[in-house]
Amino acid sequence: MTTEPVATEPVTAVLPPAPGAEQYPALDFANSAIALPGGQFLDLLGTPATATRWLVEHDLAPAGAGLQEMCAAQLRSLREQVRALLASHVAQAPAPPGALSALNDALTRAPSAALLCWDPTRGLHRATAHPVTQIVDRALAVLAANAADLLTGSDAGCIAACGATPCNRYLLRTHARRHWCSTRCGDRVRAARAYARRTRSTKD
Repeated sequence: MTTEPVATEPVTAVLPPAPGAEQYPALDFANSAIALPGGQFLDLLGTPATATRWLVEHDLAPAGAGLQEMCAAQLRSLREQVRALLASHVAQAPAPPGALSALNDALTRAPSAALLCWDPTRGLHRATAHPVTQIVDRALAVLAANAADLLTGSDAGCIAACGATPCNRYLLRTHARRHWCSTRCGDRVRAARAYARRTRSTKD
């Protein structure tokens, strides 16, 4: 399995966002490490450049923000903890203590209170402070909060893992029969089932 990210190819060229990913950025965050057929692997946070692009595309960093490898590594680390929490939730297993600790730590990385500010143009207004030096801390806090909302909110019961091998993505089931994250994965499952039926018929 190769772990080299495809830095020049947008994720939509590989797979569209999973159901629920547009509503919950944390779900899209968890799905930013993508297992593909043929033993290939796409990591959208695999390099500082691709991690920066992902944050910019999700309005979690200003355009032109240049992350360092240490920042990208922090994002990848939190992603794995979010994935661990999703996996335990789907399996109806106890939440891993390490994942809970990591998520709670990320929640405290950036101030959540909107402070009272003043400037000549806007006058008095409230704004959440997040200096450029805290771009990653703020992104981690926002993603952690969104993951917590997903796992504890009204949609928590709809979280599911894609049923198409080797896909490792999560989704929100829009209806009870949906078991995969995209039509591409669904087509692959149906093709595999059809092949299995033909193979059994041939053997019989």
